[in-house]
Amino acid sequence: MTSIRDEATVERELGDRSAWLALSVTTLVFFLVVVDVSAVNVAFPSIRDDFGVSEATLGWVISGYAITVAALLLVAGRYADSYGRKRLFLPGVAIFTVGSMLCAVSPNAGLLIASRVVQGVGGAIILATAIAVVLPDFPANKRSSVIGIIGATGSLGAVVGPALGAALTDVWSWRGIFWINVPLAIVVLAAGPRLLRESKNPGATGKIDLVGVPIGTAGIGLIMFAIVQSESVGVFDPRVLALAAAGLALLWLLVRRSRHQSEPLLELDLFSLRSFASTNAGLALYSIAFTSGFLVNSLLLQELWDQPLSVVGGALIAAPLVGTFVSPIAGRYADRIGHRWILAGGSALCAIGYLLQLVLLDETSAVWSVFVPVSLIVGVGVGATIATWSSAGLTEVRPAQFGTANATVRTTQQVGYALGISVVVAILADVSIDPQLSAFRWAWLFVGGAYLAAAVIIAVTFPAGSTEERAGG
Repeated sequence: MTSIRDEATVERELGDRSAWLALSVTTLVFFLVVVDVSAVNVAFPSIRDDFGVSEATLGWVISGYAITVAALLLVAGRYADSYGRKRLFLPGVAIFTVGSMLCAVSPNAGLLIASRVVQGVGGAIILATAIAVVLPDFPANKRSSVIGIIGATGSLGAVVGPALGAALTDVWSWRGIFWINVPLAIVVLAAGPRLLRESKNPGATGKIDLVGVPIGTAGIGLIMFAIVQSESVGVFDPRVLALAAAGLALLWLLVRRSRHQSEPLLELDLFSLRSFASTNAGLALYSIAFTSGFLVNSLLLQELWDQPLSVVGGALIAAPLVGTFVSPIAGRYADRIGHRWILAGGSALCAIGYLLQLVLLDETSAVWSVFVPVSLIVGVGVGATIATWSSAGLTEVRPAQFGTANATVRTTQQVGYALGISVVVAILADVSIDPQLSAFRWAWLFVGGAYLAAAVIIAVTFPAGSTEERAGG
């Protein structure tokens, strides 16, 4: 019979070899999810040629996945805490695997988009539980290091994804991007039942707010849908405004309802923790800058500087590659000295990198002499922060709430990603037709400003000192 660990028994399992083996299982799945997202972008032209559809239709291959993940994260986190993280994680991997297989055999764009939604269901469960299912095996002073390892895996996936996607598409077809998930996921499904141990909120009654679940899911889904639609029809289109208003109204209703529920979808008491509230505020701005910044620079290289894809890939790999090595180091230091200045300093480095691009770059191509050296600054900043945000948000959270707390942080992140992309798409709307340096300068200013605002918020609001120091104080 599977034993359920409570908070008293977690500390006694520190150093257990199986905890590190379990971490290897979850990081493998996390790696697959990140690789899959970044690899699909590279395969867009091949998919478009195979199915003969417009780029607007094809965009739903990405958007359908993103909306599904964001909408279901809170639900997945809530159910994981209430019923068991392992109990949810393994079915999530299975759903992601089935979705991958369906994507690989899709005969047309419509079924590919539907299959990506299935993948998104699995992806949401994995993102909500991959950390929560193993984190209770480690004491508070090791958790930032553990999350740093997962973050480094994610950075590595971002590096490997485009190259792997290009290679598979070239040697086989775009379908290989999805097929490659299957054997690796099967390994996880075979090893997971033995290596992973069950954990959940020991005080959970299983009486989850069944009214709040659809309200919250629909609210976040409508907001994400509005953001995605704004990329094609404009931010002030009446349909976009109506969708956003409906989503915000549902979230307001969710907040009100959550105040009076024993196991609400959104645990408002988490926001009474200064570290958790500060993390979500800073992460919202950081996420707005993160994905949009990479998009800006990808368009710079291709549209303004007219670089071939081989050069684009090599130039964009530099920053995430540096981040891969910095992330676990940052996690260790966050455990020792606290998260405040690592997050603030890392976000500030990202801001400096993009603001330097604003000052130093112009119409003349300077890929290796200026762009790549400056992007290394951003890489260090990303490495210091990308996983540290998650550990910062969980630093004072009770193990019983790991699933819900992690899912809330991930939801903030996903919505920020989509919003940032939407703004940059609006700023750079005409660059494929008439690339102008002025548009890129506004985009760099937007990205750098968002990173800088994130740095200021964390520096001012996040509690100083390590987790142990604050607990002792």
